[in-house]
Amino acid sequence: MAVSKKASIGLDTKDLSKIIDQLNTLLANYHIFYMNMRGYHWNVKGADFFTLHVKFEELYTELQLQIDEIAERILTLKGTPSHAYSDFVKVSSIKEDKNVFDGRACVQGLLTGLSVLIAKQREVIELAESVEDQGTADILTGYVQAQEKLMWMYNAYLD
Repeated sequence: MAVSKKASIGLDTKDLSKIIDQLNTLLANYHIFYMNMRGYHWNVKGADFFTLHVKFEELYTELQLQIDEIAERILTLKGTPSHAYSDFVKVSSIKEDKNVFDGRACVQGLLTGLSVLIAKQREVIELAESVEDQGTADILTGYVQAQEKLMWMYNAYLD
């Protein structure tokens, strides 16, 4: 009978390695999305400049906190968070969105990015719950709830 190794938080390290890998992929997506949001914030033009400029800053500030929480969760699980932009670009499903100036196009890019994050987080939540990693599942569930509301709000803006 094989003996499983337990991490300091009481979960099987073999199971955690899968979650760590998925969290690092999620972290890459967050970083690319964060940079896209910074670009939208800096470059947006048009009649809704004042509204969108502020909203984009609010969102990238929140993303910055989430990036840190994801990296710290990876460390809690005894992993190493990825931290090279070149690695982020390779594994992220969110692509760089360069030189976007139109407010509606910025919001569409925001919605595309949020859709990817929500889908990826749901996958990680399912994996985490399957190995009883409630800590990871709870963190990401909170993100999904907030991001679903943002999806509704920004879709309302586009309508």
